[in-house]
Amino acid sequence: MSLPLEGLSAIVTGAGRGLGRAEALELARLGAAVVVNDYGQAGRDGSGEASAAPAEEVAAEIRAAGGRAVAHLGDVADFETARGLVDLAVAEFGKLDVLVNNAGILRDRMVFSMSEEEWDSVIRVHLKGHFNTTHFAAVHWRARAKAGESGVYGRIVNTSSEAFLAGSAGQPNYAAAKGGIVGLTTSTALALAKYGVTANAICPRARTRMTEDVFAGFAEPTAEDELDPLSPEHVAPLVGYLASPAAAGVNGQLLVVHGGMVAVVDRPKVAAKFDTAKDAFTYEELDGLLTPHYAARPAGETFAAAEVLGLKKG
Repeated sequence: MSLPLEGLSAIVTGAGRGLGRAEALELARLGAAVVVNDYGQAGRDGSGEASAAPAEEVAAEIRAAGGRAVAHLGDVADFETARGLVDLAVAEFGKLDVLVNNAGILRDRMVFSMSEEEWDSVIRVHLKGHFNTTHFAAVHWRARAKAGESGVYGRIVNTSSEAFLAGSAGQPNYAAAKGGIVGLTTSTALALAKYGVTANAICPRARTRMTEDVFAGFAEPTAEDELDPLSPEHVAPLVGYLASPAAAGVNGQLLVVHGGMVAVVDRPKVAAKFDTAKDAFTYEELDGLLTPHYAARPAGETFAAAEVLGLKKG
């Protein structure tokens, strides 16, 4: 019996640790050959010396389990590095079929305290990094289709966050980048569908090096054989599914995933609509319509982390 991703090749960025590592291992388990990309810096804020060790360790783990994998040390937010990453996949495995964008950093600060560098660096790694790899993967798939290849196969899985959906007071840079990634994903999905390529985004919740303070105090497993509800291993199977032929009909979608739950997020809908009684609105008319509307809504309709996660601190 063949594996779902047998004969396919994949790139996973930020795959040396955490979510990316779990995703790379899952894709390999499902049969894909994997390029494991990671810049290998020690700090979750992108600080520290670059190191090939994290990517090489994951690639070695895949090979030890009987799979195929190569490591790639590089900053995907650099345009030419992203080109080289896609070129490596094609050189090693003959083609690229799956791109999983996961690489990211954090520079948390309230908007009134955030520096220009803290804003730029997070936008650069998350949003530009996603664009760079997507661009070169798209060039690869489009060229193959233009050359007459029938049945071009392409899957993109991008990593957004619920910080985009519900806001995150101390992460204006991160929330903005993750919102931009959703826009990039839906645009890419429309542009590449005719070539046989799908693009989707996930909002994962997982306890990793980047989120250790966010989930500090939330309940962890008490038994040795109990899986952490916030383990990256809860997220990886969805990435494997979206990378597979079974997900051919899933395109331009946003899914929240964690701890045995997948939620399909619908596109924004109009909650209320008001028409002017005259040719154009006046301030007074808007005040009479909108102020009562918002006054009738529950105060603070953003969700609390503990309620949404279904977890308790302790």
